[in-house]
Amino acid sequence: MSAIGILGTGSMLPSVVVTNEEIGNGAGVTDEWIIRKTGIRERRRAQKHQATSDLAAAAAERALRQAGVLPHEVAYIVLATSTPDQPQPPTASFVQHLIGAVNAVAFDVNAVCSGFVYALSLVERVLRTEPATEARYGLVIGADIYSRILDYSDRRTAILFGDGAGAVVLGRTTEGDRSGILATSLVSRGDQHRLIGVPAGGSRMPATADTVEQGAHFFQMDGRGVRSFVQENLPKAVHKLLADAGIGADEVRHFVPHQANGVMLREVWPELKLINAELQLTVELHGNTGAASVPIALDAVHRGGELAEGDVVLLSAFGGGMAIGSALVSWGRTRHARPVRELQST
Repeated sequence: MSAIGILGTGSMLPSVVVTNEEIGNGAGVTDEWIIRKTGIRERRRAQKHQATSDLAAAAAERALRQAGVLPHEVAYIVLATSTPDQPQPPTASFVQHLIGAVNAVAFDVNAVCSGFVYALSLVERVLRTEPATEARYGLVIGADIYSRILDYSDRRTAILFGDGAGAVVLGRTTEGDRSGILATSLVSRGDQHRLIGVPAGGSRMPATADTVEQGAHFFQMDGRGVRSFVQENLPKAVHKLLADAGIGADEVRHFVPHQANGVMLREVWPELKLINAELQLTVELHGNTGAASVPIALDAVHRGGELAEGDVVLLSAFGGGMAIGSALVSWGRTRHARPVRELQST
């Protein structure tokens, strides 16, 4: 029986490059300090006229073209973001309109930086329950514009984040093709919710002149707490997923993580014990792009020709909540497309 697999990938990186020198000046740190602490050399920034839906729609169109799927064939659009165009309606509604996916159900998922994997798991499960005779497709997008919610004097956050979007098309794999999503795992730790967040702007602390003056609408993070959470919980989540799926750690060929901090990822990498896998990092050039980071990295690896048919790919992300989402994918046949470096806004 055919499975639900990734039929195409796409990404969108704004053309404006922000260097460490530019971002470091306001935060009181140097290029050398940023590289030593994060491994990041530059990040992208959306232009003033661009909203999250614009980046998401561009990434979606590229994924659809690669998959050979027309917009009206898409049944589901699930957009993972914590920086929506506006509080309501869902940003996915704008994306549906922009790409002309008139038959799609469209809604947002907010699991912060782990949102893309959460959305991937959700859409895969929905498509799997539908009749195998129906050629229905899902569009899973991660998109964020964190440049709009940063305090540029806060070195803990200002240096980390960039803007971007990534997308995949999900659908049934062809008969005889053993590729597809093998297993997913979602973990939520609400007891750790204070590690990451934007305090104001919701029902608990509505926007006022005071909340703006206090900087309560900026993204805030306990960096040390997040690092400890990842070091303690990411290896456990990955090992449990592999065990539940009956996949050996030595069978994984590519590890595509949330691109939070290159130094932190290299520190936790040995604990994952993925002895035959490549650690795929794009954080040096893109920074942390929130929910977009996993699909952007996946698209870069895919368009770079690094994924062979049958490769086991492990996607894993962590974010506010706190949340961890992981997915095991047996890579299938997808159409060739231009390298990710060419997929930029003008």
